[in-house]
Amino acid sequence: MLPQCSRYLGGVKALVVSLATAVFLPSCAQQSLTNDGYNKAEVGLAQAVEYGKVTSLRNVAIEGETTGGVILGGVAGGLLGNEIGHGAGSTAAKIGGALLGTAIGSRVQKSAGSKQGIQIEVRLDSGKGVSVVQEANPREAFNVGDRVRVYSGGGSRTRVFH
Repeated sequence: MLPQCSRYLGGVKALVVSLATAVFLPSCAQQSLTNDGYNKAEVGLAQAVEYGKVTSLRNVAIEGETTGGVILGGVAGGLLGNEIGHGAGSTAAKIGGALLGTAIGSRVQKSAGSKQGIQIEVRLDSGKGVSVVQEANPREAFNVGDRVRVYSGGGSRTRVFH
């Protein structure tokens, strides 16, 4: 291979990794799933408010998204496999690197985005029962028997508040 081609391909690989990072790294940032976290699209939306009593609580794990990690890991693994493999093993190294990178990227992003959650079952004053999972909020603890408000509808997440 000509030296100019080698430098060109190295630059293309760096560009691909940089673009993939810029596009998929923001997916690692997770919005708050607590009852007091809102995104811009939820501001100004009306929600119905119902009152009730907490009947059951259960700690749950809220698992993170994996899409960005899968793609970024696959690209990085494929590029690394390309650097390692030569000749007849080049294709196998690229595929193996991409598969390994995909698995590692998925696991890293999933664990980075995991949060402690709580499943809150509420018997509403109307007699209807609802169950809401939200991120555990250290500023607001719930107990069985607590009187709570349930906000729902209006194109927004359902939330439970005191």
